[in-house]
Amino acid sequence: MTPPGLARRRALARLALGWEAFWPGAWPALSVLGVFVVVALLGLPALLPPWWHVALLAGFAGALGWAVWRAAQGWRAPDDAAAERRLETASGLAHRPLQALADKPAGGDAVAQAVWRLHQARMAALVKKLRVGLPRPGLAARDPRALRAGLLVALVAAVGIAGPDAPQRLERAFAPAFAAPPLPVALRIEAWITPPAYTGAPPIFLAPDGGAATAPAGSKLSVTLSGRAGAAPELLLPGGAIAARALDAASFAMEADLTQAGRVVLRRDGAQLAEWSLTLRADAPPRASFPEPPARAQRGLALRVPWRAEDDWGVHALRLEARLVARPDAPPLVLELPLPTGHPRQARGLAQPDFSAHPWAGLPVTLRLVATDGAEQTGVSDDAALTLPERSFTHPVAQALVAIRRQLSAAPEARDVARRALEGIARAPEAFEHDTTTLLGLRVARNRLYRRGMEAVAEAQELIWDMALALEEGRDTRSARALEQARQALREAMEEAERQQRESQDNSEARQETQRRIEELREAIRRHLEALAERLQRENAESLAEPPQNRMTDQREMNRRTDRMRDATRENRMQDAQRELAELEEMLRALEEGRMARGENPQRQQQRQRGQQQMGAVQDMVRRQGDLVDQGQRRAEAQEQQRAQQRRPLLGQPPPQPQPNANAQADQQQEGRRQRALRRALGELMQQYGDLTGEVPEAMGRADQAMREAQEALGEGRDARDAQNRAMRHLQEGGRQMAQQLQRQFGQQGGEGEGEPDDSDMAGMGEDGNDEAGSEQQLGDGRDPLGRRSRDQTGNAEQGSDTRVPEEAEMLRTRRIQEELRRRGAERERPAEELDYIDRLLRRFQ
Repeated sequence: MTPPGLARRRALARLALGWEAFWPGAWPALSVLGVFVVVALLGLPALLPPWWHVALLAGFAGALGWAVWRAAQGWRAPDDAAAERRLETASGLAHRPLQALADKPAGGDAVAQAVWRLHQARMAALVKKLRVGLPRPGLAARDPRALRAGLLVALVAAVGIAGPDAPQRLERAFAPAFAAPPLPVALRIEAWITPPAYTGAPPIFLAPDGGAATAPAGSKLSVTLSGRAGAAPELLLPGGAIAARALDAASFAMEADLTQAGRVVLRRDGAQLAEWSLTLRADAPPRASFPEPPARAQRGLALRVPWRAEDDWGVHALRLEARLVARPDAPPLVLELPLPTGHPRQARGLAQPDFSAHPWAGLPVTLRLVATDGAEQTGVSDDAALTLPERSFTHPVAQALVAIRRQLSAAPEARDVARRALEGIARAPEAFEHDTTTLLGLRVARNRLYRRGMEAVAEAQELIWDMALALEEGRDTRSARALEQARQALREAMEEAERQQRESQDNSEARQETQRRIEELREAIRRHLEALAERLQRENAESLAEPPQNRMTDQREMNRRTDRMRDATRENRMQDAQRELAELEEMLRALEEGRMARGENPQRQQQRQRGQQQMGAVQDMVRRQGDLVDQGQRRAEAQEQQRAQQRRPLLGQPPPQPQPNANAQADQQQEGRRQRALRRALGELMQQYGDLTGEVPEAMGRADQAMREAQEALGEGRDARDAQNRAMRHLQEGGRQMAQQLQRQFGQQGGEGEGEPDDSDMAGMGEDGNDEAGSEQQLGDGRDPLGRRSRDQTGNAEQGSDTRVPEEAEMLRTRRIQEELRRRGAERERPAEELDYIDRLLRRFQ
């Protein structure tokens, strides 16, 4: 009888016996393999000479074969009897019960059979306790020193040492490094496309085995082939083949301009090495347009010309052309418009040129924009028609001269009509106070038109314009303009000479140019002093005429100053020369102010004082705009600190939840109201200045636009610092332009003599920024329209004013300090903190 489950237990017992017989025999072979893997992973075979490497492989192979043969010799598959003995031994059964179940009794009587069945029943009860037990290979007895554990540790360590190089090391362990025949040198192909420089695009590198690419039109293809001597390759392009240029015996280079798209093939010895498919991107011409129709500016004589230009690779130049409607074939009037740096792809702006002094002033013209890109392509906008603004003249003869000049511009061939008109004016000298200079100018202009023909029209127009200005303004205004130009030219020459000296360059030519400019300044000073003397004598009669000896004294002092400047320039002491020039400018200003105060009529003096007040108002606006900039900077720094704290919470604390800063929003709204009020004040100032002088500086219009942008940004909760900084810079530039214009018209720089405005200037602006409500209360006696203390008829501050007029020595020292600050601010190699401090000083005390 066979007990249930015996067959399964017998199979498990056979497996256990098989493992116990296999593992002791397989362990030597596995040990040999393990040692070989450790040696291979450590890279030791690659360090051996090739034949030693072969011997090592043979040794491992022999050891592995011997171990496998020995294991095969000792292997016997276990049978059922051995499995049963295993079960009986593992279960601790005696008397071999499994054998008893299979045996039969020898006797056949009934008693023997009964006894045998009872014996089998007892054995069957014992079989229920059968168990297989775990295999016991007995390696501990064969390896009492546990070398198998050391091999396992060495294997793990070798795998860690080899890392990702383990497969390559195992592969090299089976391949001895016998000397192989040298491989042929591989060809190296390098190809790249260089776009045109004006595009600013980086080079495009092509794959050595070919491919496709897109490049701008006008690019240059460069291909180099190296690595193997042989015949020169050739480069096949859609336009033809390009021969190679040999660099050495095994290197060649080819270059070609890409003018057509298509396949580019590199061939050598009739074989194709690489092929590229190139597509060229055509460079579109630039586009220019007027976002709004050009028109005359609301104030002054300038034009308001909004412009916009764009190009796919960047606009390089933009100009405004004006063509005369009456003479379309005449050369256009060209004005170069400044563009942002970096050749922008899209740009827009506002130009406000002043053509009131041009011969075409008062005539219809057509305006167009012409944009130019880096490829010298041009784009033209649509034409816009308007009439150029012209200056208004009050003197009858000046009006007649300007009309003749305008007629010559519209019809230069009608010279006889203009010549007869000039003769008619010359026959009535009482109309221009019998001025000899005007009479001679009329005759010269007439003779040029009569004898020299068409080429003399431009010269006659210039002479006619000078006569009209002289009759309208006087000789002193023209000489003052010439003096200012001479001073500016001398200052630029000195700065160039000092720059070359600072950079250790040869500045001999610059110093010669400076000496020539000094002589021009000396002559301009002489002419201006004579013109001032003539005007004082003409306007104030003999009783107020300046004594000639005073004029000679002034001239001698000016000559001494110019002599010292010339000597300092000759000795290359440019800083001393600049200091002498600053003192000379102060002397000229003081001299002119003294003569103006002695000789001005009350009406002109009142106009000059109004100009001084308006210049002081500009200074006050610069200060207020600077306060707004500082306030915006402080607010931005506070917000940045708050964001930094939110990004870096304290250790162990949750990050704070962002909450709206009500105080910051309220401050920004209040700042927006102050900006709006300051812009209103600027508008009133521009209107008053336009009424006084007839034109408003272009920088003032840009300042108004920047203030509007800052006001909009503050109202929308955005950062307005950029617009506010631009507004302050434009205000400073506008102040300088106003001072120069006042100097030309009234013989004095209107900004001099104004003290620092007090805090009462802000009294008229409430928190809502609406300064109209309290303005009339603030404008009491002794206040100008902007709430500042006015001056009396003598030019002094009124009684009780807290404004002090600086002395001339103090003003000179202040100017020297400002010039030193500007000089240091121009040295960009100074530390950033020092440059920032200098910039703040210049903005604060501008």
